[in-house]
Amino acid sequence: MRIAGRFVGLALIALLHGLSTPAGAQTAAPERVSLTPEQMEKFLLEAKVLKSRAAGSGTTGTLRLTLSDGTVTHDAQAQFIEVEQAIYRVQGYTEFNFRDCYCFNIAAYRLAVLLGIENVPMSVERKVNGKPSAVTWWVDDYVMDEEGRRKKSATDPNSQRFDHYRYRQRVFDELIQNRDRNLGNIIYTTDWTTWMIDHTRAFRLNKDLGKPAELIRIERPLYENMKKLTVASLTAAVGKQLRKAEVEAVIARRDAIIKIFDARIAKSGEGAVLYTYP
Repeated sequence: MRIAGRFVGLALIALLHGLSTPAGAQTAAPERVSLTPEQMEKFLLEAKVLKSRAAGSGTTGTLRLTLSDGTVTHDAQAQFIEVEQAIYRVQGYTEFNFRDCYCFNIAAYRLAVLLGIENVPMSVERKVNGKPSAVTWWVDDYVMDEEGRRKKSATDPNSQRFDHYRYRQRVFDELIQNRDRNLGNIIYTTDWTTWMIDHTRAFRLNKDLGKPAELIRIERPLYENMKKLTVASLTAAVGKQLRKAEVEAVIARRDAIIKIFDARIAKSGEGAVLYTYP
């Protein structure tokens, strides 16, 4: 379930031209538009649906919408999934209190904003075809997902930028306990911005971290913003999109993440752990 970046020239497009798009992955947006966050939110909430169609295989019930407010026309994605199971089993894996919900896309975006993370696409709650859904801005300047990047052996020429987004993704996925960060849920735009998309299986109740050994470095602003996070501030940000137990689990995982980074800082110094990306 898929989302912005700036055009950086024909060289990158030529390099990536001909990449096959995996089933269910985002394809090109109709045009790039520039809106403030307030304008974008209003557009997603109120723009008229001109056209809707299936978003692709692998995205059950998900629609790709073409929206217009009379001035701006742009695509968005509508996800409706809302499933809960006391016991969920798949391919030898068992999870208790399983929940797969469109609302987690909205919560992930709002939490990202609270933490100063700008590469999670805007998502709002809106009824589409009479059903509640997460309507998410369709990425501008989309080129490929992580699966496509690996198949093409394409590499960001700026290794510092690539590492920065990877460090951030690892922290964010641990914080929200994202169980579905597959190769199709990491996408790239023409300027090599890495976008984290599709969070319907995040915000688990488990308070333990999944891959703590991967928490190696963290950008200083994110580190400071995470330390400021409270039950009250998170609840105010996400509203009804998260339940009390889900909020409390985020805070517990935050505590565990900060503890790991503080231990690394004590051992190796701030310079080895904290960084500021340009």
